[in-house]
Amino acid sequence: MEARVSPDEPVRIERAASAAGESVSAFLVGAAVRLSGEVIAEATTTTVPADYFDELLAALDVAGPAPQLTEAAKRGNRTPRIAPRKLRVSKAEIP
Repeated sequence: MEARVSPDEPVRIERAASAAGESVSAFLVGAAVRLSGEVIAEATTTTVPADYFDELLAALDVAGPAPQLTEAAKRGNRTPRIAPRKLRVSKAEIP
């Protein structure tokens, strides 16, 4: 990986790396890895207020009637299943 930096940035990065007791390379990689974890967590996490979350869980606990689902399940039991095709191999194909 390569990066373009402005003229004053290398001095600042080198100073920070030295203060951390790391090489510039290790400092840059460590900073990038930490930031990437934060960015990924932010992009893949949804934060909601506690009361909203509690209401959501309560709504999921209550199972209402589902007549369409019940009917579909009944039809599924009446529908014959398609048997898998049997593999046919002629004796000429066997080495």
